[in-house]
Parts: sequence; structure tokens; C-alpha cells
Amino acid sequence: MPVDQSQPTLRQKQLLKELRGCCDEMSGQQLHRALQDSPYAMGLATVYRNLRQLQQRGLVRCRHLPTGEALYAPVERDLHHLTCVDCGQTLPIEHCPLHNLNIPKEQSHDFQLIFHTLEFFGLCESCQKGQKLP
Repeated sequence: MPVDQSQPTLRQKQLLKELRGCCDEMSGQQLHRALQDSPYAMGLATVYRNLRQLQQRGLVRCRHLPTGEALYAPVERDLHHLTCVDCGQTLPIEHCPLHNLNIPKEQSHDFQLIFHTLEFFGLCESCQKGQKLP
């Protein structure tokens, strides 16, 4: 199924504007609160439904923290992270090691790529010091 090339709805445009105006990722709850007192206010379920549609269209990326929380960012912001599985600290990786990766056509099975995510999980320095390793 090709990426939907039609124009985003007014609600989707407002969500994209908020995401692009933020220097970091935002949760659905943060987006909901940011729009709460504006003419573009919408219910939380509507925020998540529109984020999902934007993700399916290749305009928004989503990543999940070990806590289960989902964070959203525009796809043009190619960020990847190191995440501590103990305290949840997240550090951005400065350069995407997959940026110029080409998947051979015979391996892609005509899969249309719209974005990618790359996450590394481990223990931050502080949590390593706090654990007693054998």
C-alpha cells in the first residue's frame, strides 16, 4: 500500500506544527496539553488517532520507551537513542548509522520504506555503578 500523498487534515497539520516547533519528541499527552487552550483543542483519543494516521503516512515517527510510553517526532528529524533499561534515561545519538543504508531489492520484497527507528538499550553509567556485578 503506497504512502497516502493527500494533504493532512487541519488537526494533523496542527499536530505536525507542534511537533516541528518542539526541539524534542512529544508524547500524545504532551501534545494534548499543548493544544488544550487553543482553537485546535481535541480529545486525547483524537490526538492518538491522528498521530497514528500521520505515522502511517510517513510524516511522523514513533518510538516506545521501556516504560511503554510512546514519543513522537516528525520524520525529518532523524534521531536515534541510547536508553537505560533501569532508570529510563535517554541520550540521543548524534549521527544515524543507518542513514545511507540501502536494502537490496531482493531482500526488501518490494516493501516501501517510509522511515526507520534505531534504539540501543543498556545501562547508563550511573545505573552500572549502582548494580553489584558478580
